[in-house]
Parts: sequence; structure tokens; C-alpha cells
Amino acid sequence: MKDADIQRINELSRLARQRPLTEEEAAERARLRAAYIADVRASLQQQLDHTTIVYPDGSREKLQQKKTIQHSNYIQ
Repeated sequence: MKDADIQRINELSRLARQRPLTEEEAAERARLRAAYIADVRASLQQQLDHTTIVYPDGSREKLQQKKTIQHSNYIQ
């Protein structure tokens, strides 16, 4: 995500505190926020994919993904 997109998200947030956003502004903010969240998730996933656990005996193991949790109030 470009710095200009992040600045636009911040600008729209400031505007939303001052006055109601127009439909176009609200849609733009939602689109930019979704793109930002997708970028953060992708970055975190990449970091976790390259994480290795080092045990005291010196052995190494790649971090494994846990099984998905099935709760009615769990937000994915």
C-alpha cells in the first residue's frame, strides 16, 4: 500500500469526525481500509511463514499453522 493511500485513509477519518461522509467518500474509505487490512494480513502471514522455533537442544522447527477454531463468537 502506498503512503498516499494511507494518508487518504487518515484524511477521510478526520473528515468523518468533522462531518458525515458522502457516499463516495464512505465507499472510498471502505475500499482503502479493506486493501490496508489485506496488506497487513499478507505481511503477517509472510512473517509467520518464515518463523522458526529454536529449541534449547539446538534443533529447529518451522512454525506450524494451528487448526482453525470453530466458535460461534469467533471473528475471522
